[in-house]
Amino acid sequence: MKQDTLERFVSYVDVCESGCWEWTRALDRKGYGQFYLGSAMTGAHRASWQLLVGPIPVGLQIDHLCRNRRCVNPDHLEPVTVAENVSRSHAATGRGRAAAHCVHGHEFTQDNVFLKTDRSGRTRRACRECNRLYLARRRAQKTVAA
Repeated sequence: MKQDTLERFVSYVDVCESGCWEWTRALDRKGYGQFYLGSAMTGAHRASWQLLVGPIPVGLQIDHLCRNRRCVNPDHLEPVTVAENVSRSHAATGRGRAAAHCVHGHEFTQDNVFLKTDRSGRTRRACRECNRLYLARRRAQKTVAA
């Protein structure tokens, strides 16, 4: 870790009364801080973890425990799996985690749920039984059309 990189990083931080270290420089379209770490642009929260804690474990994301996307305080950050990050989110996918059944009444059990990514890149829970019934309807329609 280069000292000048750490000094540059810290110069872009504003410590708030809440304990958050708010990023004062560029933000991406989703509100996350942006920082050049070496020659690559990365999320400021990810850079904070890498500079102040260490490498991000392979396959994990950095989650904001404080729910403040501009926060780069490593005490407010935690490496988690994609599924854990989605379940904690305030997005529709996170709110949906509390549901015990899909919209058609099938129970959300470990065996009946999978994560599905839509065209816009959003990840959500999906019901295996609904998916099975959908595929069966599609196969029947193709058989009739042929």
